[in-house]
Amino acid sequence: MNELELKYGCNPNQKPARIFMANGADFPLEILSGKPGFINFLDAFNSWQLVKELKEALGMPAATSFKHVSPTSAAVGTPMSDDLKKACFVDDIEGLDESPIALAYARARGTDRMCSFGDWIALSDTCDAVAASIIKREVSDGIIAPDYTPEALEILKTKRNGNYNIVKIDPNYVPEVQELKQVYGITFEQGRNNYKIDASLLENLPTTNKNLSEEAKRDLVIALITLKYTQSNSVCFVKDGQAIGVGAGQQSRIHCTRLAGSKADVWHLRQNPKVLNLPFLPTVGRPDRDNTIDVYISDEYEDVLADGVWETLFSTKPEPFTREEQKAYLATLSGVSVGSDAFFPFGDNIERAKKSGVSYIVQPGGSIRDDNVIATCDKYDIAMAFTGMRLFHH
Repeated sequence: MNELELKYGCNPNQKPARIFMANGADFPLEILSGKPGFINFLDAFNSWQLVKELKEALGMPAATSFKHVSPTSAAVGTPMSDDLKKACFVDDIEGLDESPIALAYARARGTDRMCSFGDWIALSDTCDAVAASIIKREVSDGIIAPDYTPEALEILKTKRNGNYNIVKIDPNYVPEVQELKQVYGITFEQGRNNYKIDASLLENLPTTNKNLSEEAKRDLVIALITLKYTQSNSVCFVKDGQAIGVGAGQQSRIHCTRLAGSKADVWHLRQNPKVLNLPFLPTVGRPDRDNTIDVYISDEYEDVLADGVWETLFSTKPEPFTREEQKAYLATLSGVSVGSDAFFPFGDNIERAKKSGVSYIVQPGGSIRDDNVIATCDKYDIAMAFTGMRLFHH
């Protein structure tokens, strides 16, 4: 099979629509369940490239949660603390610690649960029953992976009354070197972005602090590969093998940094004991808990603590998590890594990153104000690497 007719394109009025192999070769994929659409396939092929490259670069199982052709997060299968499991709503998943691919997806899905609602999933390794048990209970559009265990496939096929989108891809498939796209009837052609990302890109450190731990190198590589498949402009915060904040598609880089930083802050705040111990009623489901937590740690916290409202959510009325308390908690953080798909033009990006516990930065460099950016890093003893390579993705 080398052609597949689709219901419609990006929108219902965009017909006819299809995907096909222009060279006449067979598809490197198999649809095991469901009927993926145009946007589903865009998410599938972009997300697959991301996890495939993470696995190749780091030698660890990787997962990502995609929405609208950008990752909400990406992660590798590192162990999770009990608090992180609780914050990611996976503390009840049996066998999680024994499944690296499930750990990777638990992290990716748990990072930004509101943005991951209705996600497309990509796994670098075979989907097992543990990963499938997490996916089964979440609202999701579909998944792409190199294979599925029989138990996992049986679990996933129960989603959406048997219509959940399950795609199996050939892990050995290599696309053609040149890629084409059309805009307004005009064909664009370019070489596929085969730029290899690994720790060797982190050797040029113009800052006074030139110390990168192995964990920092891993996280900086995760940031760069995540950015490679994120709509530009983009900035990515990473901690403990997990992208914890992605700012995508902003016209100004400082807005990318602020957006990614605010998401990273929320990820940290969700692990604060005050949030972990919120006395939710057992009748409150995961989506409502997500929304409630998001409001609780925002400036609109009174919306969920007001009389007549909190009684529908909690067994007892929680105390507010004040802005002062949040700032004090965030001020204790460190060891966060940040990547940018293009150079930071001003030191204000570094100032904002520092507020979210950033200790390591990677970016292409090449701004006429590199000296200012380097000086700002030196002010906070931040180690920064220049790669010399832009990672725009459109």
